[in-house]
Amino acid sequence: MSREDPPSAGVVTVLAGATVVPVDPARRVLDDAAVAFTDRVLAVGPTAEVRAAHPDAHVVDCTGRLVLPGFVNTHTHLFQTLLKGLGDDRVLSDWFLTMTGPSAAELTEEDCSAAALHGCAEALTTGTTTLVDFMYVHPRPRLGDAVASAMSDIGIRGVVARGYMTAGADVGAPPELVQPLDAALGDAERLIGEWNRPGSRVTVGLAPCMSWTVDEPTLRETRALADRTGALVTMHLAESAFDVEESVRRFGIRDVPLAERTGLLGPDLLAVHCVQVDEHDLRLIGESGTKVSHNPCSNLYLGSGFAPVPAMHRRGIPVGLASDGPASSSNHSMLQAMKFAALLHKGVHRDPEVMTAEKALEMATIDGARAVGLEDAVGSLEVGKRADVVVLDLSNLCATPLHAAVSSLVYSQRGDEVERVYVDGRLVVDGGRLVTADEAEVRSRSAAAAAALTARAGTDRFAHRRWRSLIGA
Repeated sequence: MSREDPPSAGVVTVLAGATVVPVDPARRVLDDAAVAFTDRVLAVGPTAEVRAAHPDAHVVDCTGRLVLPGFVNTHTHLFQTLLKGLGDDRVLSDWFLTMTGPSAAELTEEDCSAAALHGCAEALTTGTTTLVDFMYVHPRPRLGDAVASAMSDIGIRGVVARGYMTAGADVGAPPELVQPLDAALGDAERLIGEWNRPGSRVTVGLAPCMSWTVDEPTLRETRALADRTGALVTMHLAESAFDVEESVRRFGIRDVPLAERTGLLGPDLLAVHCVQVDEHDLRLIGESGTKVSHNPCSNLYLGSGFAPVPAMHRRGIPVGLASDGPASSSNHSMLQAMKFAALLHKGVHRDPEVMTAEKALEMATIDGARAVGLEDAVGSLEVGKRADVVVLDLSNLCATPLHAAVSSLVYSQRGDEVERVYVDGRLVVDGGRLVTADEAEVRSRSAAAAAALTARAGTDRFAHRRWRSLIGA
């Protein structure tokens, strides 16, 4: 498919001749089909019918292409784009306390802007149109503003979850990252007031970080602010054994029951990871309507374990998929996350039927939209929803011969198949290249920021480690 000039504003675009997987309630897979849209989806159906209904449309020939709803990444940390490859072979607590935390303490507005632009560019060019950034470190003012502005400028749909730590110095959290509760929530409320307006493509949520970096008043006041503003809430829960053990030490109970005791659990809470949950935790999550974000690549990278996602599905818990931050997943690719999610649970349970390619795609689209409260707007190609659309070329050697489109998408893709991406009907990726920013400039800014940040923090030393075929050998 050659690059084409985008249509004028308000003109109908028709993606024609494609295999369309709308992830609609009927779970159809449509051959020789088309999608028509402006800023919202107007029609999905046979190419001849859609073209006849929109004779004056701007038509894009998508023969041999796969057309999908944009992916929804329910959890990442955009600032960690600057820290790729520095945290290898460490458990979560060591990874945070020795590399990620010290680096985060040195973040500037320029760092956050450069990282967010690069991370969102990665996301868009790999098919993600909606992203939740869990921005949990604020050693300086207005870092959340830098992230939100970058998201807005590059054209992605996003939630900047304004995070905070109000405790944790006793176990090594950098003091620069620990904020007074009133300062953290005051800044969060300011951001919510500035960004959470009807029709906003970028909004702000609330993100108390994890059980060993908060106290009970933090969680109770978070719930009160969320109830007052309607903002999404998200928190790392039961990610590692350390999280659970510290919660028991500090509060006398595990961190999921702690969230229940403080009123944090509920339909507007996105619980991230939930790797170390037990049956009681799952019951609390299910009964409260809490949603879950599954981060398979990060959980494996840090050796944290695996979330019992099939058990969550059996309980009817909505589970969205996520990349997590690149300091623990190395990129923002939901294509990668889908394959890991589909394969991980088959191996863990020794059951090839426990997770399907179709379910992995659902988790990356409509289930992810449900997890962040946007299922009425995105996550599927249905008439009236926002036109967040991805076009993929699966004609490469890895994905062909192509028998089953969803199987090839999840299991056979190389990761560079995304050809076009639309957000709100606006073309943001064309021919696999970002339209809304200069990719070379984005890479140059992030490279300079990464070098300066890690030098200031002293964490650049992790880039020069000796060769290790086996740890301790």
